[in-house]
Amino acid sequence: MSVEKKVWLISGLLTFGLAGLLLKLWIELNHFEGDPTQLPDQAAVDSYLGKLDVAPDYYVRTGIFLKSFSFLGASDVQVTGYIWQHYETGVHDKITPAEGEVGFLLPEAVDTANGLFAEAYRLPQSDGVLIGWYFEQTLRQSFDYTSYPFDHKTVWVRFWPSSFEDAVALVPDFESYPATGPDDIFGIDNQIVMGTWERENTYFDYKLSNLDTTLGIGQNAYQTNAPELHYNFVIKRNFSNAFIVHMVPLIVVMMLLFGAVMTVTRREGLIERHDFSTSSVIGTCSVLFFVILLAHVQLREGFAGSPVIYMESFFFLMYFMLLVVSVNTYLFASEAVPSLRFIHYRDNLFPKASFWPFVLLCMVAITAYNLSLKVSHEPPPISTEDS
Repeated sequence: MSVEKKVWLISGLLTFGLAGLLLKLWIELNHFEGDPTQLPDQAAVDSYLGKLDVAPDYYVRTGIFLKSFSFLGASDVQVTGYIWQHYETGVHDKITPAEGEVGFLLPEAVDTANGLFAEAYRLPQSDGVLIGWYFEQTLRQSFDYTSYPFDHKTVWVRFWPSSFEDAVALVPDFESYPATGPDDIFGIDNQIVMGTWERENTYFDYKLSNLDTTLGIGQNAYQTNAPELHYNFVIKRNFSNAFIVHMVPLIVVMMLLFGAVMTVTRREGLIERHDFSTSSVIGTCSVLFFVILLAHVQLREGFAGSPVIYMESFFFLMYFMLLVVSVNTYLFASEAVPSLRFIHYRDNLFPKASFWPFVLLCMVAITAYNLSLKVSHEPPPISTEDS
């Protein structure tokens, strides 16, 4: 077997091996780990609330059912649905909302003027009253887009009790759902239009308010560290849509760039057949640069204000490869640097054969780095001693 065939064989094996490794890393990057803070049943709620420094005076069962949601921007999400609460006679008389009032607050609502809270029903129960409200609100939240297009979004509805004078804890109304286990999806319409997203998980959890003020209500220690009920629904992006829009053009441009590299030659017959010249290769790189630049600008406009995202790293890799191919072509055609045997050996063999292994190696390194960031940002598991 000739030297050239051996080099290309090694190049092919490395290419397929790195492509398989990249696919494996993509699968891991697209995997969602459940949040260990989720509360699957009433026992978990009682355990959490039992550890508070100040015990609540009232416990109000609260449930939610989402009918629709849509992203209005990088930080705003519009949600609609129903929220209901159970008030017991003789227990919640002081805090039961009158008609036209709402028994909760959504502190992250930003468009209250155009939002809606309308009482949908008020039904007497054997032990009290059940009140339900229909709501339409725009919530402002911070989302992490650094793993795009493998990003998962946890959209939450954050609840505060409407009464700050009393120590009120809102607790999930688990009895209103068929199942609320760690892997169950509940509280969201099965026919909800997700667009480019897919449902991944739903769950309740608590986060302490950690306020640095008593809200002017004297020495109210409960309000400064009150448990805030969160209903979370986790969605993951439809990878195929983002892959077609952004990744396919990158792959096509990379193939065109590889084709330009393969035209680099000193063999007389091939020079005429490929119409090779230094200016033609550099001109091709210039055209591809503007194609990539326009696609990069379009991608960046969708994530204005966000740090460098995963997909964006491939555009930087493309800029680098365009520069490398241009420099390689110039040095190969230049007689001023004949000592660069790596470039001149067997008609630019090594740069041609190492093109795809180098590109895939960079993609693997970028993916592995983003995967490590994802793992480091995951919350630690809850100790069994605390449960």
